[in-house]
Amino acid sequence: MELYQYQWVDFFATKGLKYLLILGFWLALFPFWRLLMGPVGRVSLLVSRAIEALYGWFNFPQTLYYHQGHTWAKVEDGLVKVGLDDFAQKLLGRPDAIELPLIGGKVRQGDIGWRIRIEEKILEMLSPVSGEVLAINKKVLEDPSLILKDPYGEGWLLKIKPDNPKVDLRNLLKGEALKGWIQGTLDRLRERLGGELGLMYQDGGLPVNGFVRMIDPQNWDQIAREFLIPEG
Repeated sequence: MELYQYQWVDFFATKGLKYLLILGFWLALFPFWRLLMGPVGRVSLLVSRAIEALYGWFNFPQTLYYHQGHTWAKVEDGLVKVGLDDFAQKLLGRPDAIELPLIGGKVRQGDIGWRIRIEEKILEMLSPVSGEVLAINKKVLEDPSLILKDPYGEGWLLKIKPDNPKVDLRNLLKGEALKGWIQGTLDRLRERLGGELGLMYQDGGLPVNGFVRMIDPQNWDQIAREFLIPEG
């Protein structure tokens, strides 16, 4: 019968001591590595969640037409009702005052349709269609917060008798073109804000209306114009 033979080996006389020292070094380093990397991991997770929330935050009803200056249009009984889209109102927040054209005045697609005053700054918004102004929303003039509460309903701004509705509507966004434009707008916003993305969010995890003013209190209007006045 064969027996297993055991031979005593002096571990410390071999490379074992070297291995133990290396192992001990890494065991000692591990808590410090977690301490250093933990905040980075948490920040990455927060940014990822912020981006996901950002893409689901804005509302664009598919039944409406949209201009690239972030205004909308809806055909009703031969007239076109227009206003700010959800992106614009959340970008800017509550306005202090709104300046609308006079009834009987003319607006042109892609030209200034109305102005919004926030603090001491004036922002110009583009009309999504051309035509004659037949009605203005006096409730919004009295209570500008309506465009935040219900931008596609009680927050409408003008009713316009269109000059050439078929041509104007073809120039607006809807369906697949709308989806691609929204995606591009949000991607551009994410890239534009970069590391400041977290400033959009409240403690409860929801983005803040008027977030552009929180990001750059001094020059927020310049950022807003990048999105509200499209190039070309």
